Amino acid sequence: MTGFGGPSAACCAACPTWGKLRTASVFPGAYYAPVDVLVIGGSGFLGFELIQRAQLAGHRVTATYHSSVPADSAVQWRRLDIRRRHDVAALAADTRPDVIINAAYRQTDWETTADGAMHVALAATAASARLVHVSSDVVFSGNAPSYDERQLPDPVTPYGAAKAAAETAVKGITRAAVIARTSLIIGDGGGSPPERLVHALAAGTATGVLYTDQVRCPVHVTDLASALLELAAAAATGIRHLAGGDAVSRYELGVLIAARDGLDPARLPAGRAPADRPGPLDLRLDSTRTQAQLTTRLRGARQFLALASR
Repeated sequence: MTGFGGPSAACCAACPTWGKLRTASVFPGAYYAPVDVLVIGGSGFLGFELIQRAQLAGHRVTATYHSSVPADSAVQWRRLDIRRRHDVAALAADTRPDVIINAAYRQTDWETTADGAMHVALAATAASARLVHVSSDVVFSGNAPSYDERQLPDPVTPYGAAKAAAETAVKGITRAAVIARTSLIIGDGGGSPPERLVHALAAGTATGVLYTDQVRCPVHVTDLASALLELAAAAATGIRHLAGGDAVSRYELGVLIAARDGLDPARLPAGRAPADRPGPLDLRLDSTRTQAQLTTRLRGARQFLALASR
């Protein structure tokens, strides 16, 4: 596999860690040898799944948290504020990971989302580590019918701008990095923000509506984590899209979650997004090119939620 305009596999093969990371069958667990993985933002929803997938594949995992120490004692946890460049560099120098996956962000904090991503990229380069940076569909405005990896960011929100700035920093620091854009992340146990909102609305403990005109391409957290690990082990570089195959509205997604979890969909309020609400409405990530090069299947929401409800 080669990147979309990035370095070739031959270029990546010169990396000191490539001998460990290159796979024969391009499967998340099919490394030639166990590797050391550093998950930045390991206490988050995606980060925790990344830890589990990496451990199942036999890899050694160090993960970071920002405030409270997670309960999982099988992981080497390190407290980290990625806004502090020196601390990020010191952690990478101390742990010497083969792979760094950055899943940390804060929607209202430019320093964490943008500056922090730059600090991680600099640290990965200094430590000769493979970098996989997790980005978002909100780097786009939603004005196009769909977005593949070749289209340039045109964010319309501060968070989208911070994510786009992070991508620019990562590309400028290390051409061998993977920048993986994704969409809404859904799990099985109700732990993601969209799932928690649906449960709260159905229980009457939250107010608001699920928008019928705000469209995304949700992805299952296990599919996403497996795909990220697969990209870390392959000759992938540059921009990659990792979203589910179904474009669904926030309301349709809520109905699917309610059906899976035995909730009454009739209790979910529906409505259109207010005209003065900032942010993109119809955001469809086209993951066709990346999916064709992956063993991991990025299932659509209608599939993984329907299967879970049976």
